[in-house]
Amino acid sequence: METNFAELRARVDSSPMSRTQWSVIAVCVLLSMVDGFDVMVMSFTAAAVSQEWALPDTLLGLLLSAGLAGMALGSLLLAPLADRVGRRALILACLVLASIGMLGSALSQDAVQLGLLRVLTGLGVGGMLAAGNVITAEYANSRWRGLAVSLNVTGYAVGAGAGGVLAAALQDGSGWRSVFAFGGAGTALLIGAVLWRLPESLDFLLTRRPPHALDRLNGLLRAMGQPALRSMPGAPARQAPPLRRLLTRRLRRDTLLIWTGFLIAMSTFYFISGWTPKLLVEAGLSAAQGITWGVALNLGGIFGTLLLGLLAARFGLQRLLVVYTLAAAALLAALVPAISVYGLLLAVGVLIGVSVNGCVAAVYALALSAYPPEVRATGLGWGVGAGRIGSLVSPLLAGGLLDAGLGAGHLYLAAAVVFAAGGLLAAQVAHLPPGTPR
Repeated sequence: METNFAELRARVDSSPMSRTQWSVIAVCVLLSMVDGFDVMVMSFTAAAVSQEWALPDTLLGLLLSAGLAGMALGSLLLAPLADRVGRRALILACLVLASIGMLGSALSQDAVQLGLLRVLTGLGVGGMLAAGNVITAEYANSRWRGLAVSLNVTGYAVGAGAGGVLAAALQDGSGWRSVFAFGGAGTALLIGAVLWRLPESLDFLLTRRPPHALDRLNGLLRAMGQPALRSMPGAPARQAPPLRRLLTRRLRRDTLLIWTGFLIAMSTFYFISGWTPKLLVEAGLSAAQGITWGVALNLGGIFGTLLLGLLAARFGLQRLLVVYTLAAAALLAALVPAISVYGLLLAVGVLIGVSVNGCVAAVYALALSAYPPEVRATGLGWGVGAGRIGSLVSPLLAGGLLDAGLGAGHLYLAAAVVFAAGGLLAAQVAHLPPGTPR
């Protein structure tokens, strides 16, 4: 059967999802869950590590940031390799890096060793998250792509949340090192799951044409209930390197919008989750109430990403991003006035989690839809990298503004205005494939 890439992609996009496609998405969600655990494990063990080594707060803060710094580097430096060596190959390499980092952390003898191993773990997680989201989007059809990407984002949050429960149980019986050992063993086990159930993506096989690409393509097409190809489509035209292509005339506008969306959305989330519990305690609430509010925020985030994925199949990503953005801005502005009524404050926290995390998931899905397959991992990796840099800077910026005398009410109002601008700009992404719900 003679066909070209566009026809094959359109056929997959318009066909019902097969069991093979859903199994690929399930493996990627599992990868995201383990990634969430691996990144947040330092937060779960910080108190015990600090006590054992008598660490000052400054050094402990560096340890807490090391994993996030590694994630930013992994998104910027490793994720683009998925466009050259393949999504599956990069995921396997990143699983090895993260496994070594986690298992090595369990054996670390001082803060310097642990910090370097946290950076290594973050490198693996950053590259793996980008490649996993890319392969998820490439196996989903157009109707369910938003849900598939949202499930991936949700998997990260679930892994981080469940990790806290597991970490508490493990530390009580075996100490903080057992938490890293458990995460490292789980990460290593996923290497087998990827080898067994995660094939390379159709888009990569068609565009990069590795050895035996036609046989691998036809095997995947048969598993998805699609007719096989008699020959490979015509070779794609030679293109500029992926990073340079992101800034060509056709993609430059969308790239800048996507980077802005990631930067603002992720910066805002980490500012809210990092500072709000402390500010609530300073406003007169108990420490337990501040922690409960943080839990409410994260529970809302899990629900918000799932809800966006379900709604995207009907209403379109861009319209939903606008709605989520305006709702988040209004809720951020209302947060400080709601402090006087704790029940209302919790409800606002849940809804902020719903709307802000929904925006993050929407920007992920827009990026994966806007970029052509040969630069998709590079585009997503650099977008997420921009967001990770923002997640490191925004808590520091908020602290500086508070130290300079800015009140909490004005700080959250400023965050609302910036978030609204970033979300509305990201919703203007133009180059979405035909048939993508807008």
